Amino acid sequence: MNLEGCNALITGASAGIGREFARQLGSRVRSLILIARREERLNELRDELNQQHPNLTVSVRKIDLADLTQLNELLAWLDHERIDVDLLINNAGLGDSGAFATSNPIRNEQLILVNIGALTTLTRHLLPQMIARGHGGILNISSSAGFLPIPGSAVYAATKAYVTSLSEALRAELRGTGVNVCALCPGPVATEFQEVASRPGGKVKPVVRQGLAGLEADRPLVIPGLAMKLVMFLARIMPMPILRLLSRLSPQRG
Repeated sequence: MNLEGCNALITGASAGIGREFARQLGSRVRSLILIARREERLNELRDELNQQHPNLTVSVRKIDLADLTQLNELLAWLDHERIDVDLLINNAGLGDSGAFATSNPIRNEQLILVNIGALTTLTRHLLPQMIARGHGGILNISSSAGFLPIPGSAVYAATKAYVTSLSEALRAELRGTGVNVCALCPGPVATEFQEVASRPGGKVKPVVRQGLAGLEADRPLVIPGLAMKLVMFLARIMPMPILRLLSRLSPQRG
């Protein structure tokens, strides 16, 4: 897929990986639609991008993707404005850390609504238009946590397993349509998301750069970092009984 001159929509664009996607795409795309809950952050990013790229059209929409009413309003707005989205980056995501038995049920519901529901709904809404035009790209931000059940992050890991599986299935269905689908599966990355979910740090810029390169090269899956690639390879070929044993030996988070 050629990203030059396309119209891109990025969810979770107010901070972290989503904001970096907007920055790296600013000099390449024709327009950006930035979606997030924090309008002030979105406006700041829009002003920054417009200053650096005067010919770039930037639209911001304050949307809580866990709110189905707001999500449907976004879809209606896209249809009303007749916006042809060539590149969909499903970046918005929520995390949590701790034992499932003591988890907040509302937080669990929000994880499922954002990480699974909103991603699925947006993709389903925009995909037929991409197929009709014969070109497009969908970059789903999954996680290395999606390859394995993760005690202490059970719901989060399960939602990311869904994202990766959906991406692989869509890729197979869309072969020959001109629409690329790629799942970006980073390890821990230093963002505000990680602070909220109590996870360790990493680097944002290389992750975003590799994700965009993977989509352009029509790769099904991108796991940034050689060390993480090796860890995920070993984890995926290791028999489940051994993984269960290792999970019992690892420290449990309350």
